[in-house]
Amino acid sequence: METSLYEQVGGDTFFVRLVDAFYAEVENDEILRPMYPEELDDSKRHLSLFLIQYWGGPRTYQEERGHPRLRMRHAPFRVTKRARDAWLDAMNAALAMVRDELSNEQFDELRSYFDMVAHQLRNV
Repeated sequence: METSLYEQVGGDTFFVRLVDAFYAEVENDEILRPMYPEELDDSKRHLSLFLIQYWGGPRTYQEERGHPRLRMRHAPFRVTKRARDAWLDAMNAALAMVRDELSNEQFDELRSYFDMVAHQLRNV
C-alpha cells in the first residue's frame, strides 16, 4: 500500500510550515496582499487544512468548509497572469524554504501541483 505524501512529509507540521512561509511572501507582495483580508490567520488555516486533506491527511477542510470548489472560491478575485505569476513565485519561495525536508520526487510533485492549480485559477 502506498503511503500518502501527507504521511511521507510528517503530516500537519510540514504543511503548516509551508503555508506560513507562503504567507510571509504574500504579506510583502504588492499584487497578492490586497487580495487577502487584513488578518491572515483564517486564510493560513484554510490553506493548511486544504493541503493537508488534498495530500492524504484528515478531511477537516471538507468537514468545516464543504467541497473545496477552488474556482468558485477564487472567482471574486481578478486572477490575472501577473497575479498568477506572483502567487507561483510566492509558493515557489515557500517550497524553497522547506526544500531540505523533501525528496526530489516530493518536491517535483508539489511544485507541479501548485503550477497546475495556479494556471487553472487564472480568470482574467
